[in-house]
Amino acid sequence: MQLNLEGRTALVTGSTQGIGAAIAQGLAGAGARVGVSGRDPDRVREAIERFAAQAPKAEFVPVAADLGTEEGAARAMEVLPEVDILVNNLGIFGAKPALEITDDEWRRYFEVNVLSAVRLTRACLPGMTARGWGRIQYIASDSAIAVPAEMIHYGMSKTALLAVSRGFAKEAAGTGVTVNSVIAGPTHTGGVEDFVYELVDRSLPWDEAQRTFMREYRPQSLLQRLIEPEEIANLVVYLSSDQASATTGGAVRVDGGYVDSILP
Repeated sequence: MQLNLEGRTALVTGSTQGIGAAIAQGLAGAGARVGVSGRDPDRVREAIERFAAQAPKAEFVPVAADLGTEEGAARAMEVLPEVDILVNNLGIFGAKPALEITDDEWRRYFEVNVLSAVRLTRACLPGMTARGWGRIQYIASDSAIAVPAEMIHYGMSKTALLAVSRGFAKEAAGTGVTVNSVIAGPTHTGGVEDFVYELVDRSLPWDEAQRTFMREYRPQSLLQRLIEPEEIANLVVYLSSDQASATTGGAVRVDGGYVDSILP
């Protein structure tokens, strides 16, 4: 299957590292022009330099803005006024006892993980529908369905993205624009390594710490290992392609079999 995104412009939020970085590189590898976003201009520049070293023919556009704010979203649209593929990957996460999560933390998780995606969807969807083609994706999580007791504020935000995705898919019905959420399972990133070590013995070597984490905190995973970011990116690139034209309004899983249900 040849996934050709030449002539398409993509914006991947939170794409200087982790899953977002893998998605940006995957889309660029399929021929898309890719906006790489982050709050720190230096980190955005450094990320693009890393990506370009691996794909010298690819075109990357720096989008240095805090996309968790209205001003940041407006800045992104100034840099990339016509976006064909929007991947809402930006998100924060962390463990905290449920009764200790403050009102400000609840608001912050909603602002960054949910409202940032809603703002950019509102900004990009009209242009996509006018052009008769577009792809919008929300990077959700197994935590949207199997909410972890130690991070229910994060789970709440990812559950909200499933509703947002389905709702905007209805808004885009019949326009040539598809809207989907991607349910990512436990994934190996730098941030997740830190998270793992918040929950297991920091003196353990990484391989042992990962196995302990999966056994004690994510035992329902059928993969029985953390997913690599590139494995998430592969699904996102497919959903961004012409070949995925009949997939919309879905919550598509790349979770290593973590969620114990047939649907979604």
